[in-house]
Amino acid sequence: MARADLRTAALDAAERLFFSDGIAVTGVDAVAREARVSVVTLYNHFGNKDGLVGAVLERRLAGWDEAWQAEIDACEDPRAKVLAIFDAVAAFRARSSPTKWCSFLATASERPVADDPPARLVARESALLQARLRQYAEEADPGRSGEIVSVVTLIYSGVLSSLLRGTPDEPTAVGRRAAAAALGWDDLVTARA
Repeated sequence: MARADLRTAALDAAERLFFSDGIAVTGVDAVAREARVSVVTLYNHFGNKDGLVGAVLERRLAGWDEAWQAEIDACEDPRAKVLAIFDAVAAFRARSSPTKWCSFLATASERPVADDPPARLVARESALLQARLRQYAEEADPGRSGEIVSVVTLIYSGVLSSLLRGTPDEPTAVGRRAAAAALGWDDLVTARA
């Protein structure tokens, strides 16, 4: 197997197992079996389990960032750019490997705060979330940007939790409508601008 193919197989296997069975209960040996590579090969490529978790999160963060930016770029109205986070969740989930919910929240919920690759990536994802929302909230309504970021962050977090619970149906669409309504953007409650 070529080096790039081996890395992809390992990351695919780790992502499936870590975010369906759990990080703590999934050993490197299980990932190696699923990827059809040796444990030694995994350690050679990723250093240790934290390195493997970090590599999986790095790949997911890059994919999430790309999906979210594509949804923002499809919008003209600055308010719609704020709400694009909900469209991005649906688009990202449609094209990425299935997980029960957000891989970053899953990692944060399983692991104590530490200064290791997974913790740093969880922090990067959180920083991206806040910075991008603040940027577009400032464009949408500078006087309310803090409120906009808070409302959207809270509803976005609820959408991610709803994905884990499996209810309501289409939580991203419900979340988008709820955020638009909560912000008084009535013209965006049903329309994507």
